[in-house]
Order: sequence, then structure tokens, then C-alpha cells
Amino acid sequence: MLITHKTLLGLQPIKQSVCVNFNYDVHFTHGLFELDNPLLAQVIAADAEIIPKKVLVVVDGGLLKKHKGLLNKISVYAQFYGDVITLADEPIIIPGGEIVKNEVRFVDQIHQLIDANGLCRHSYVLAIGGGALLDMVGYAATTAHRGIRLLRVPTTVLAQNDSGVGVKNGINAFGKKNFLGTFMPPYAVLNDFNFLTSLDDRDWRSGIAEAVKVALIKDADFFQFILTYADKLAARDLKAMEKLIYRCAQLHLHHIATSGDPFEKGSSRPLDFGHWAAHKLEHITDYKLRHGEAVAIGIALDSTYSYLTGLLSQLEWQRILSTLKRLGFTLYVSALTEQLHQPDHPHHLFRGLTEFREHLGGKLTITLLQGIGQGIEVHQVDLPVYKQAISLLQDWELSHS
Repeated sequence: MLITHKTLLGLQPIKQSVCVNFNYDVHFTHGLFELDNPLLAQVIAADAEIIPKKVLVVVDGGLLKKHKGLLNKISVYAQFYGDVITLADEPIIIPGGEIVKNEVRFVDQIHQLIDANGLCRHSYVLAIGGGALLDMVGYAATTAHRGIRLLRVPTTVLAQNDSGVGVKNGINAFGKKNFLGTFMPPYAVLNDFNFLTSLDDRDWRSGIAEAVKVALIKDADFFQFILTYADKLAARDLKAMEKLIYRCAQLHLHHIATSGDPFEKGSSRPLDFGHWAAHKLEHITDYKLRHGEAVAIGIALDSTYSYLTGLLSQLEWQRILSTLKRLGFTLYVSALTEQLHQPDHPHHLFRGLTEFREHLGGKLTITLLQGIGQGIEVHQVDLPVYKQAISLLQDWELSHS
């Protein structure tokens, strides 16, 4: 007989439900730090609290190579709007790219400056850079004082349409992507399209993969837009890219707000379609693959598996791969197969499924496609069929190169 704690004490448990509403805006602009653009100052002043507010600025070092006058612009902007903004310290310059998520010293550096400059929960950390830097800075900001207000200024396509507009922050640890992290919405997101013009072709293209992903699982019309404008997008047409970013961000935010599981307490994560393989490929290649490049391969692999298992028609499968190819993506890399004959090797691709399951709480749940715009969740997969999918993908890539 099981004797419960209630039986022993005769006391009923106190059941409490806590409802918390998060509100944040995602803005779109050009020339965020131009003096005739008051958006940033207006966002900070909107809380109607005592101002000026302390702001600690963290800048992606890679960005400064293309925007050499950015630090001076930030300083002049803060002086011009001095009744609202006080820079807490000189801007922190931190390397961009995945390295920033692999070394905890960058988080420590931000924590030390938050402490040294007396920032409080009503102060701001302003993060300017790509998705990796935003993830790391978000983790630092949300673990100081249990949460300092985070303002994100994403400067890449991928960050503006996906990672920079969501509620996740994190760093890598133990060889696993985002092993340490928090769920905490930003105070606001400010997308400045001007930053996109200085991206190299790989970073321009990389972020498009996340738009393809969300279109495939949620919006067939959006996928048709991407297919129609694939050549313009590949040729760096800014107006087409602005439309892509806006719709992708809109779909991303709608999912977070309406899925019923914004902080991923369950085992479902449809917005990570194609990501179980992508995260593992990034690690296997020592992050030489950009995140979006790996996601494109992951999308192609899971679409091929969906086709082989009868979920997706051959025509739809070919449209997906052809669109990714027109956008400029490579859909097969040797890392997919290098260790497939060694199941216990840490670089074995299918270990990504195990790590994905662990990250989600122990139950494997991945999203596949039962049509363009129609994602479907599955809880088990056939590894021999996945091997067949890798082989088919390799043959397809060779025939279309």
C-alpha cells in the first residue's frame, strides 16, 4: 500500500497557477542609429519610468569590420537622446560567430560589467550582432539579477527573421548546442535592414533557410513566394528580402504566442524542423557550416525521408530541393556519412537524434512533412530509411551540381 504525504499529515496540497503575460514588439527600420530616427529612444522611454536609463552596449566585433563608424554613431546617438539614454560603459566588443557560444568567458565578462556599472532590472543590455552573439548576450542578461531588460538589434538575415525575434537564449556546453540557456522574451527587437547590405553571400543566404523551414511546416503560400523570388533572393534583392524577413518573423512569433507551449515544456518543437541533423552537423564540422547552411541540409534530409516514407509526393520533394538549390545551398556534405559505420562515434550523425530527444525532455519528437505547408510530428524513425535518404540526397546533389 502506497502511503502518501497527504495521508500522513492530513493536509491537502496547495495548488497554485501562475499566469504571466509577456509583451514585446519587433520593429523594422532603416538607419537605427541615425539622429533623425528616434525609434530606439522611444522604445526605452515608453515604459514611462524615471529616465535616463543605463544602457550597456554589446557589439559583434565582426560587424565593425563592415561598419567602422558604428561605435561613434552609437555614442553620438546616446548624447543626442541623453534625456533618455546613458551609456553605462564603453561598448563591449565581442567576437561574433559560434565561438562566442562555446566559451563561457564572454558571459562572465558581461556579468562583471553589469555588476561594476550598477545595472539593475530596469536598466538595458543592448545587443547588436548576429544570432550567436544575441543568444549569448541574452543568456548573460537574463541570468544577471534574474533578468535585465534585453534589447536585441539583429544584424543578419537569420537573426532578424528567426533567432533574434524569439524567446530563447543560450550557449553551448558539453559538445551540445544550447545546452545552457533560458527562456526569456526580449524587451524589444529592432531590425535595421541597412545592416543586411554588408553581409557576405554566405550569411545573406544562410538566414533564408529558416524562412524555407517555417514556410514548409506552416504556410504553402509563403513557400510559393520563396520559390517565385528565389533568383532575386539569391541575387541579394533587398526588397524581396525585407518581405521574406517580415513574413518569417510574423509566422515565428505567431507560433510562440499561440502554440500553447512557448517555453517548450512538452516534447514538441515544430519550429526546429530539420534541426536535429543541423545541430549535429554544426558540431561535427566544428561550426565551419553556418547554422542556416546546416539547416538547409537538415531540411533536405528530412524532406527526403518524408518522401521515402510516403508522406511527401515526389513532385513536392523535388520542388523543395530545387528551391533550396536555386537559393544557392549545398545539400550534401561528407559529414553526413563519415562516421555512419561507427554507431558509437561522437560524430555519428544519428547521435543528433538522441541529443535532440534529451533536449526536449526524453521523448523523441521531430517534425516531418506530409505536404508543403503541412508539418506532422512523429515519435520514432527508421534509421535504415534515413541512411537511404542520405544516399539519395547525395545522388541528387551530384546530379544537380
